[in-house]
Amino acid sequence: MIRTTPFHERTSAANETGLWEHWSGYLVAQKYQLSEKFEYFAIRNSAGLFDSSPLFKYRISGPDAEAFLAGVLARDIRTCAVGHGQYTAWLDDAGFVVEDGVVFRKAADEYLMTCAEPNLAWLEGLAGRHRVSFEDVSEASAVLAIQGPKSREILSSLAPGVEQVPYFGLLDATIAGAPVTISRTGYTGDLGYELWIPSDRAVAVWDAVEKASAGRGVVPFGMTALYMARIEAGLLLLDVDFASSRYAWTNATRSTLPEVGLGWMVRGLAGDDRTFIGRAALERELRDRTSRWKLTGLVLDWRDYDRHYDDAGLIPPKDHTPLQDEYYVYDDAGTQLGYATSLMYSPMLQRHIALARVPLDHAPGSTVKLELPINHRYEYFDAAVARLPLYNPERRTA
Repeated sequence: MIRTTPFHERTSAANETGLWEHWSGYLVAQKYQLSEKFEYFAIRNSAGLFDSSPLFKYRISGPDAEAFLAGVLARDIRTCAVGHGQYTAWLDDAGFVVEDGVVFRKAADEYLMTCAEPNLAWLEGLAGRHRVSFEDVSEASAVLAIQGPKSREILSSLAPGVEQVPYFGLLDATIAGAPVTISRTGYTGDLGYELWIPSDRAVAVWDAVEKASAGRGVVPFGMTALYMARIEAGLLLLDVDFASSRYAWTNATRSTLPEVGLGWMVRGLAGDDRTFIGRAALERELRDRTSRWKLTGLVLDWRDYDRHYDDAGLIPPKDHTPLQDEYYVYDDAGTQLGYATSLMYSPMLQRHIALARVPLDHAPGSTVKLELPINHRYEYFDAAVARLPLYNPERRTA
């Protein structure tokens, strides 16, 4: 059964294209405008509204909630203060990534976990003797993201104090008479916030935010614009940039934290006394340096790119539409080094960019060849390895 989100009354009215996608069984807009680039530039120049409600959301509480999560999550939840959140990941026993997500600490013994896939049964199966309870609040909670440089200014007119909220911080507020939790989080790599709203008050809060945004160039944005922004920001997408080890058939499809660029989560592992799932395997990988690759950015050489198309008698396309599929990466001798997982032309950077897996010895600035088709045959384009994120405005975390 296809379900609609609590904001559907507003998103369906705004969707001029009638184009929808399925996200965890919910209808979400692919794009609202005839050109998704209009929505993308709203994110980068003003602000955009995005319906994140299909995320799975779990309330985890009890006297042992911290101890339980410290044994499940790879990143040390004990370092997360009340009123803050953490981007984190959880592993299997072999050290492969099961999934990533965000955990908010609402109180000393209460957390809210958000993730892209169902994890409730998995969490419950690990509880053991921990005094911890789990509640699926996915349908009870709507999520409205407002992302972009004007997001703080807009929200401050509705929720005084939001301008003081730090990156990944939380603020409880009342908007349109509804109790709302505001987190300084998002999936665009820009300044942004997410509003966590009781589902039965979702439309009223949407209307209040839309009214406060009037005259500022703020529009709703769909999945295509979201994918554009997240590639620039180097943010991982499940089943594109990595696969859950839970569903992978072989280790060739599984990934470890260092391999997907999340090794920073366990940078202090030597001084961390926790026993968490996957720790032993992770320690062996770090000690023996057995990581197979690293996820990094690629920036294509625009002169070489244009030359290939000129030689083929074609106008070099500058297509911003995200390609979220495998494109292989080679060295100068034609030996495959790895593969790109996400590719697009960045309107902000004015370059073709990609997220790719390359060997560990390929430092930023080193060059590779990216295989792309022209006129029904493969050509090999010069690209430079680049540190992620490729687009990272100071306002995002300042």
